[in-house]
Amino acid sequence: MKKVLFLLLCMATLVGCDSDDDSVNYNLEGNYTGVFERNDSVSNVQLSLKNATFSGESEVQKFPAICRGAFIVSGSSVTFENVCPWTAEFDWTLILNGSWNIDFEDNNLILTNKFGDRYLLTKQKID
Repeated sequence: MKKVLFLLLCMATLVGCDSDDDSVNYNLEGNYTGVFERNDSVSNVQLSLKNATFSGESEVQKFPAICRGAFIVSGSSVTFENVCPWTAEFDWTLILNGSWNIDFEDNNLILTNKFGDRYLLTKQKID
C-alpha cells in the first residue's frame, strides 16, 4: 500500500511540473544599470549579479531598497533573498526580495513583480 501511495505522489508531482519554464535558462550574471519604476515614480539603479549573489544601490534612498543577498534563476523567474537588515520606516515591498518575472533580450533585462514594479536594466559591457 505504501508503494502505491508513493507512486501516486510521484505521478502527481510529475504531472504538476511546468516543462515550459524548464526549457528557458537565463544567464543573468553581470553588471546592470537602469531604472526602477513604481507607478509614476522612477529612480536610477545599479545591480550586480555574480556567482548567485547580488548587490546594488539606487539613486533615491530606499526607492528601491537594494543591498545584497542571493539569487536563483528558475525558468523565466528569478528569486532574490535579501540578507541586509532594514529599518521599519518605509514600505518593505520596495526591498529587492522575492520572485520576479524575467524578460531578457539583447542585453536588456526587465524584471517585474506581483506589485507591478519594474526594473528596466541594461547589461554593461566588460572592458
